Amino acid sequence: MKVEIREAKSIITKSKIPTIDFVINPYTGCQHGCIYCYAEFMIRFTGHKGEKWGDFLDIKKYDFNKIKPSKYDGKKILLSSVTDPYLPLEKKYENTKKILRALIGTTAEIQILTKSKLVTRDIDLFKKFENIKVGISLNTLDDVFSRVIEPAASKPSDRLMALKKIAEEGIDTYVFISPFFPEITDFEQIIEKAVNFTTNFSFENLNFRTHNIHRINKIITKYKKDLLSKYKKIQKESSYWDFIEMKIKKYCEQKELNYHIEFHHGGFSKS
Repeated sequence: MKVEIREAKSIITKSKIPTIDFVINPYTGCQHGCIYCYAEFMIRFTGHKGEKWGDFLDIKKYDFNKIKPSKYDGKKILLSSVTDPYLPLEKKYENTKKILRALIGTTAEIQILTKSKLVTRDIDLFKKFENIKVGISLNTLDDVFSRVIEPAASKPSDRLMALKKIAEEGIDTYVFISPFFPEITDFEQIIEKAVNFTTNFSFENLNFRTHNIHRINKIITKYKKDLLSKYKKIQKESSYWDFIEMKIKKYCEQKELNYHIEFHHGGFSKS
């Protein structure tokens, strides 16, 4: 992977996500190598023409003293939208830690989402915020299959241990069950494993896009061949997601959980 340090004009940007006011992406690019990645469209804005998403990582250089915590009071901030705030190289460069330190004092609602056990490093920092929620992203509890679809992310078992440590420190937590792989993601099992550490769950389905569909089908062919015909069917029509959404609603309501479903019902998307 090519790693460069690049000057950033800004570090906190307005969000296009309906429920979020601002997003913070401490890095450009990603190290996790997820086969289903939705962020590849960002490459056109990065100055990496001709390169592949996942082959580079830009360490954003920025004067973090410019961040004014009070500017974001009452707003919602997400770390991160198109990268992970706790990539392996965060351990060396600490951009996320520097940003959090600069934000101390804000009353903004801060949401952190990661696939990394490194998140526990900043527990003491999290405690300095009056309105913060820390979440992990999961789609399977199978450490072996997870390594196939998310090569450089922490194992699911390690993510759950990180969630446990954070919850035990009195910090609000949540689990983002995403992306939901048909007939592979056992959301009930994930909830049962995590419910002692959080009652907040969000769900997002697997989005088939022109840039990831061949990778997904290749992995399914190799590791879950009996599901390939079903995956191809789901790629063409979306009724499967209606069924899963109803199943999730019923289960979460029975368990009296706080839940939010962010399913996209467009089936195969060219956008």
